[in-house]
Amino acid sequence: MTFSLQSSDTGSNARAGLITTDHGEIATPVFMPVGTAGSVKAVHIRDVDEDVKARIILGNTYHLYLRPGLDVLREAGGLHKFNGWHKPILTDSGGYQVYSLTDRRKMKEEGVVFQSHIDGSRHLFSPERVMDIQRIIGADIIMAFDECTPYPCEYDYARKSMELTHRWLDRCIQRFGETENPYGYSQTLFPIVQGSIYRDLRIVSAEKIASCNAEGNAIGGLAVGEPTETMYEFTDLVCSILPKDKPRYLMGVGTPVNILESIALGVDMFDCVMPTRNGRNGMIFTSEGIINLKNEKWKADFSPLDPNGTSFVDQAYSRAYLRHLFVAGEMLGPMIASQHNIAFYLWLVDEARRRISEGTFAEWKSVMVKRLSSRI
Repeated sequence: MTFSLQSSDTGSNARAGLITTDHGEIATPVFMPVGTAGSVKAVHIRDVDEDVKARIILGNTYHLYLRPGLDVLREAGGLHKFNGWHKPILTDSGGYQVYSLTDRRKMKEEGVVFQSHIDGSRHLFSPERVMDIQRIIGADIIMAFDECTPYPCEYDYARKSMELTHRWLDRCIQRFGETENPYGYSQTLFPIVQGSIYRDLRIVSAEKIASCNAEGNAIGGLAVGEPTETMYEFTDLVCSILPKDKPRYLMGVGTPVNILESIALGVDMFDCVMPTRNGRNGMIFTSEGIINLKNEKWKADFSPLDPNGTSFVDQAYSRAYLRHLFVAGEMLGPMIASQHNIAFYLWLVDEARRRISEGTFAEWKSVMVKRLSSRI
């Protein structure tokens, strides 16, 4: 994988770049639709590619390991061939999912023993095992195995967790270096900065991750319940330490406003389930603000979903029609709303990239943040 910086904003730390992988190029800033189990919920893989025009999607190690399982993925030739997506894929290590299974897992130096949420069977995720699993899944970018600390979190716990994550990272790097992709193309390992909301821990972790000289780096353990301003504070801090010539990935973030503010701090890559999760519940994002389609006010509103045309579906369906689909319980409603939301997120980062290149990002962002925060 390679990364080249193409332009920078004069009024912020925002930048536009280009990631090149064996499965194609990724213009940054980029939003990555989440395909946890190998599919983006409620959206056909063809539409994610041709209509939404996503450049990269996510898969999740924990879920894909449990279903369909490694034997199936190996026999298929990896996730790309299994789900028909031929552009880049990034896989989370499963650390966040294991973190969320507080009553079903036991952590130790070796790794994490956990019970499947599907059938209760017991499994071990060690750094070495997670590297092997992600090799078989075959993502272009794979994540180091880490512990995502909760919020709030006591200092001593955060410190011990960070130190464990660093020891696991060393083992991930060693295992990654000892193995190869079974399908003949290259893969890239991203380490993850942790340290909760403690400034000294974040500095130590960011310096550790920077010293690994990986081809890209991730920021984890944020967007887990802390105040938004705290998230921005620590994102800014970590970005000031991580190498400028490597892509920075802020994991699990977030709202359109979160994304714009974080781009301004120097983040290049984002993922979040919000576009599809909110879409399935009747909430859509537009360039003028947020719309709850279930509200009565849209019953006879025949205007496009977004008059500014941020999604190809804007001119095809009215707000009234989409509301009707939700009220009638038609599955097409969540499908259209999810597809629109993903397309809107992709429009947002593409427009940010264009503004960065033109040198107008900071001014444009200040206007958009106010609009995107409002409910229509």
